[in-house]
Amino acid sequence: MLENQFHFEKLYHEYKILVFNVALNYIQNLEDAEEITQDVFVKVYHSLHNFNQKSSFKTWIYRITINQCLDFIKQKNSQKRFFIFGKKSQNEKEYLNISSFEHPGIMMEKKEDAQILFEVINTLIENQKTAFLLSKLDGMSNPEIAEIMQVSISSVESLIFRAKNTLREKLVLKLEINRKK
Repeated sequence: MLENQFHFEKLYHEYKILVFNVALNYIQNLEDAEEITQDVFVKVYHSLHNFNQKSSFKTWIYRITINQCLDFIKQKNSQKRFFIFGKKSQNEKEYLNISSFEHPGIMMEKKEDAQILFEVINTLIENQKTAFLLSKLDGMSNPEIAEIMQVSISSVESLIFRAKNTLREKLVLKLEINRKK
């Protein structure tokens, strides 16, 4: 038991920043990223005894983090749909705002451009978004991404290629619309 506690603390200190950054890239909100980080490490703590070492701890924790982010997004989206059908809230902004875009790595003058980019990234289908974020924001190699996503390297290459094309098309459209305003 004491050994598990020590192992968990070591994992926490080694991966807490990585988990937070992945969550922040997915969610673009500091408070939500902190909540997801906590939830990820609760899951890691409770699942540590089941870790089968088929992959590295880093890969395993990445996978848990991505799944937690996807679950968080699904939950938030279902709350929004429930709101449309009559749920009342003290804070309507919570249900109507996709993201408040509180990413600390973005300088103020670039914030509007980054917000547009992340709005478009958030429209990608899940597996394209995951591959793109892991590649472009986390700087991971295609083999690492393939291991985390449990797909082939060629699938990762295809997902990233399609994500880039979709982003390019949607950003061009978005920029044209903004220029006409």
